[in-house]
Amino acid sequence: MNRIFKFTLFFYFLISFFNISLSSEDFFEKGLELYKNKKYDDARFMFERSIVLNPKDSSSYLYLAKIYNIEENQSKEEKNLETTLLIEPNNEEAILMSMKISLKKSNYSKVKSLSKTFNEVCKKLCDENESILKTLSNIEPKNNES
Repeated sequence: MNRIFKFTLFFYFLISFFNISLSSEDFFEKGLELYKNKKYDDARFMFERSIVLNPKDSSSYLYLAKIYNIEENQSKEEKNLETTLLIEPNNEEAILMSMKISLKKSNYSKVKSLSKTFNEVCKKLCDENESILKTLSNIEPKNNES
């Protein structure tokens, strides 16, 4: 009897674990679909639910940052980008978005530091770095002339 109880309990926990894992991905997928359909409030809710079930889901944080970028809420965008980079330091999209924010804030040393990291990890968005560095080089001399 004790053996049957242990087996049943083990089986229950196993099923529960898989359900939680699948629901987390399901929330992310629903959020991604809503994001693509420009339903940002609903997408944000789904990404937040995904994070509740899987706090280390860097993709959910990245998409939250994208939503806050669209809504022009820079502080929340930055917070989610920082979290993305804590979880996944080589996320080139998050690095690129952070570089753009730092450029807007005139934090040139941070842009250069992020650019160096970006060069080491870039696979898809490498051309974007050159564009940002060109903008940076156009701005920096103006600051030195003052």
